[in-house]
Parts: sequence; structure tokens; C-alpha cells
Amino acid sequence: MKISIIQMNSQGDKAANIEAARSLVAKAAADKPDLIVLPEYWAVLGDGPADFHASAEEFPEGDAYTAMVEMAREHGVTLHGGSIVEKAGNEFHNTTVVFGPDGEEKARYRKIHLFDVDVPGGVSHRESETIARGSEVVTYDVNGTTVGCGICYDIRFPELFRKLRDNGADVMVLPAAFTLMTGKDHWEVLARARAIETGSHFIAVGQIGTHAGGKKACYGHSMVIDPWGHISAQVGDHVGHATAELNHEYRKRVRQNVPVQNHHVL
Repeated sequence: MKISIIQMNSQGDKAANIEAARSLVAKAAADKPDLIVLPEYWAVLGDGPADFHASAEEFPEGDAYTAMVEMAREHGVTLHGGSIVEKAGNEFHNTTVVFGPDGEEKARYRKIHLFDVDVPGGVSHRESETIARGSEVVTYDVNGTTVGCGICYDIRFPELFRKLRDNGADVMVLPAAFTLMTGKDHWEVLARARAIETGSHFIAVGQIGTHAGGKKACYGHSMVIDPWGHISAQVGDHVGHATAELNHEYRKRVRQNVPVQNHHVL
């Protein structure tokens, strides 16, 4: 199985972000991957609840949703649509949508863990003021391989990825817009840990650089990690893509040699 990861520097201009995604997906598709992954909030990376809510789409309507259908179909590839803002009734969700090579929706995951933090004398960020919490653990199939879904802050909750593994996932995909301050110390450590503890390929795909008029910054360092915790592909400190071949036989050997999946007692 071959996977391409797309690293973007999305801003507040939805139309420009969609065109940037189209160009990057086309370049990645030249590598002939089975799966292409976009980052979190690839269509709009805003500066507050109003920006995110204004970008929301009621599926299957919307420019970003339509663009993902077209990209998957045009390139004949499964497209893991990072995440965009979904409006469902009176709620807004941070939602991954996955499309098959025929352009049909095959999976939808709403982010479960929301980033609410109040640092005394420091930063206050409450994702729950913008986004409603999801509740379903979601997997989907790509050519016989089961792929599990997470988004950004989910990476800090190993029980989600254990549940995905127990539900048959061999590959975990986590689009993100991980902040620079936490990313430089935690991003790689957490991603490699999730791969090691589940014996899975872990695909961590991030935004890079500043947005919101330079007030906020994302860490980038999008990467593909093998089940032993080694980084097998990575995008540098720039917008772009990388492609990696996943070795399923190697994953089976890792799980056989370190069979933690058989030893849980709690």
C-alpha cells in the first residue's frame, strides 16, 4: 500500500486553499498512491469561531466537499480529506470525510477529543466554543487494508488508537494543525508512541507555518511512521508532499514479535 501525505499552509481564503489542495493532490497523484491524506482544516484555517463557522458546509453540499469528490475521482485515488468544518443542524463538527476512487463518500469521522485549555497567566483556547464533540470510532477499507481515523488533539489519547486497532485498523491516519509550541516537543514523540504501542503504521499529517495574520503557527513535520516507530517518510519545513510504501508483512512480524494486543488486562 502506498500513501502520499500533503502538508499545507492554509489561510482564511477558502477558494485559494482549495486551489492549493488541488495542485498538491495532483502532484502527489503522480506517485500513484492508493491513499492521499490532506491536513486538518485544509480548506480554511481561521482565527476564531466566526471564521470556522463561516467556512462550514452541510454535506454533501459545499465547495470543499465537491472539490474532494472531484479530486478523488479525477486521480482515481482514495482521498482522506483531512478535516473541514461540517454543519449538522445547529452543531458544527471538525470532520474528516473519506472518498473512494469513484468519488463516493466512504467514511466520515467527527473529532472526539476537543482541545480546551486555560493556562494560568497564559493562553486560553477552547475548541468546544467552536466545535461539537463527535462520538463514533471510525475505520474504512482501502484495497483490503483497514484504516483508522483521528484528528489532531486525539493523538494524546492512546485509548482511541487501541480501540481502532482492536477494531481491525492496521493504519492510523491523523490530520492535524498542531501548534508550533507544543509540536516541537510533543508531535514526533506522540506519533511514534502511537505507532509502537499499536503495532501500526501511523500517518501524521500537519499544517505548516503561520496563519491568522501571523498570530498563530503550526509545526508541520508531516510523517509516515512504521510499526517499529521509525519515520519512513517526512515533509520538510515547507508546503509539499511525501510518499511512502507501507510494508504489511513487516507490520505482521512486529505484531507477532511484540504481541501487546494479546496482553491487555485492563
